[in-house]
Amino acid sequence: MPELPEVQTTVNGLNKKVLSRAFVNVWSDWEKLLKKPADFNSFKKQIKNKKIVKIYRRAKNIIFNLSGDLSLLIHLKMTGHLLVGKWKFENKKWKAIDKKSPLNDSYNRFLHIIFFLDNGEMLALSDARKFAKIELWQTKDLEKILEKLGPEPLENNFTFEKFKQALLWQDPPSLKLRRGKVKQILMIPEIIAGIGNIYSSEILWHAKVMPEKLVQNLNDKELKEIYNATKKVLTLGVSLGGESFSDYRKIDGTKGNFDDERKVYKRENEICSCCKKSKIKRIKIAGRSAFFCPTCQKL
Repeated sequence: MPELPEVQTTVNGLNKKVLSRAFVNVWSDWEKLLKKPADFNSFKKQIKNKKIVKIYRRAKNIIFNLSGDLSLLIHLKMTGHLLVGKWKFENKKWKAIDKKSPLNDSYNRFLHIIFFLDNGEMLALSDARKFAKIELWQTKDLEKILEKLGPEPLENNFTFEKFKQALLWQDPPSLKLRRGKVKQILMIPEIIAGIGNIYSSEILWHAKVMPEKLVQNLNDKELKEIYNATKKVLTLGVSLGGESFSDYRKIDGTKGNFDDERKVYKRENEICSCCKKSKIKRIKIAGRSAFFCPTCQKL
């Protein structure tokens, strides 16, 4: 699933390519992607000729603020990614006009919705498993929904104290400590926005904290290490264009380059690059895989 670095990379690319453009038409062969409104014809009518005035990320959501006080929300879910280019419909398939383009990468062939723009370009969603979500909102209503998400870990105002409060304490006015394993807590978007299975494993490896450690048992040194690792790993992920060992691609169809920096995720039985002796292990936490080094990371 695309996480903060992949979604931010997508948003950065979209701001360069489609900001200030207008939608002139929409095509889809899988209208179930559209969750709000449920009727595709109504969606087409509402979005037609709307200009894109702002594109930003909130958690793992991509938000297009449009003219007419509307906002388009796209959540990529498991295998979705957005592409910008030009395609033609040929032999019942969409194919990039430039045959040598990375848009013809096999991972980019699952086009299920295409937005036609006023400059002749197209904005397409490729999604092999068809789990992505598209919603059209009144902007003010969407903003209220997004307020329920946790703080953004790469914003300047995401201080150590704000991180500590979010991770350890239940929402005010409750003064109860959170309880749960740190990896699981890091992945809850209402606590901290945008961290998923890949980067939570990477963050905890850099922080040298065992994924199973209970948040209520973390000391200040461990909390500081997790905070610093969160900033470091997510910033690096964005700078490298995200992780593309699976489906994710950037908007031009090319791969991100975080794979070379991936220390533990999907590296089970490989030798740890830090201690050079232990093999990376995998365990299940709340039904999700957690990867760690048993020597470097301790309870």
